[in-house]
Amino acid sequence: MPNLIIPLIMCGGAGTRLWPASREVRPKQFLPLFGPRSTFQDTLLRVSDASLFGRAIVITNLAYRFMVLEQLAEIGLEADVLLEPARRDSGPAIAAGAAFAQIRDPDAVVLALAADHVVTDKPAFVAACREGLVAAEAGSIVTFGVAPSRAATEYGYIRPGDIVAGAVRAVQSFVEKPDQATAQAYVQDGYLWNSGNFMFRAAVLLDEYRLVDADSVQTVVDAVSKAGRDLGFVTLDPSSFAAAKPISIDYAVMEKTSRAAVVPVSCGWSDVGSWHAVWELSSKDAQGNAAQGQAVFEDSRNCNVATDKTLVALEGVDDLVVVATQDAILVSRQKDPNGLKRLVARLKTEAPRVTEDHINVHRPWGSYQSLDNGDRHQVKRIVVKSGGRLSLQLHHHRSEHWIVVRGTARVTINDLIKIVHENESIYIPIGATHRLENPGKIPLELIEVQTGSYLGEDDIVRLEDDYKRN
Repeated sequence: MPNLIIPLIMCGGAGTRLWPASREVRPKQFLPLFGPRSTFQDTLLRVSDASLFGRAIVITNLAYRFMVLEQLAEIGLEADVLLEPARRDSGPAIAAGAAFAQIRDPDAVVLALAADHVVTDKPAFVAACREGLVAAEAGSIVTFGVAPSRAATEYGYIRPGDIVAGAVRAVQSFVEKPDQATAQAYVQDGYLWNSGNFMFRAAVLLDEYRLVDADSVQTVVDAVSKAGRDLGFVTLDPSSFAAAKPISIDYAVMEKTSRAAVVPVSCGWSDVGSWHAVWELSSKDAQGNAAQGQAVFEDSRNCNVATDKTLVALEGVDDLVVVATQDAILVSRQKDPNGLKRLVARLKTEAPRVTEDHINVHRPWGSYQSLDNGDRHQVKRIVVKSGGRLSLQLHHHRSEHWIVVRGTARVTINDLIKIVHENESIYIPIGATHRLENPGKIPLELIEVQTGSYLGEDDIVRLEDDYKRN
């Protein structure tokens, strides 16, 4: 019986190619772009067949750790979650996952997948995994080459060579993203898109990596062997991991190894690298318009709208992207993803907050949203999930007034513990030690009114915290 494949889900990236929906603190892999689930959740469900796949390993960072747990729980799955203390690109991340998989099984076969890709044909993908497993067990580092549906210029390509096993072929060469004419020639010559997903025996990947950079591999292995445990997470040793050279797995291993192989697959794959890619994957009306949220189109064609709550109406326009969030609106041309890249780079200088965080800020206990700000006041809407509680804390510069609008709150103020119900309120003076928690079965929603001389989030002195934040 063949080994179970261990999925390694990489979800530490903070891309903004889908700004303003995707931000650094909540990037696209955690967003429900095509339905109720995120691409991270869909990726996990794609590799959840217990007859073929083992317990997944997720590698992410401190900022995303609670989103990972929350989204795992929503789909009823568990995983080993490794936390990178610093971003070192995909090379060290995959090496860490491989080293951890070896602890579980010295002969582990690992399937490294990006968390932000879309696959619309799951059976075809799973069949490709079964096809590639034989070659991976025999010592090949197998990548998944997607049969091109068009002459794309946004993907790298793979030139397949001789047959290795079954449908798996040796990789003759990897080539960079081409111009349009070259892409057309690649498609005609049978080249495949490079999906950036891989299957390999953990030992083989690490040995091939050592041939190129033995020092970095050793530091990553040390980071795994010295890893700690915190709230159920595996925390890679910071000093060891930081010593690894930042590099992608493509440059570190795949373009240098003689063991590279490719399994061709047609599975409706996309890396969702632009709003145009989202439009391509979305349902459309007779005029080619796609919408997520409330949108109306009049005399408009091939437009893509994504909106949180605001109605978006388009009239007399073609080939536009309109993305409306609560604090930012994007209007862009469909076929110029590099223009958005330039725009976000400019925003990071001129308005950095809108590239970093949403107006609705997620926390491990729930979320909050600022509704109104003044010189000496701020109004927030706070949602605490069932069983969640904020840290025991105090503020030096502000008082707070909480009004419960849904659910039940248990409030601690110094030595007082009080239950506050819907349509009731409570006051927290400046300097008072306090805590808010939700003992009920439904989300707790309340309005918080802050008043004081300084209202920044850094005026929080945490005395106790379930999530061990500073």
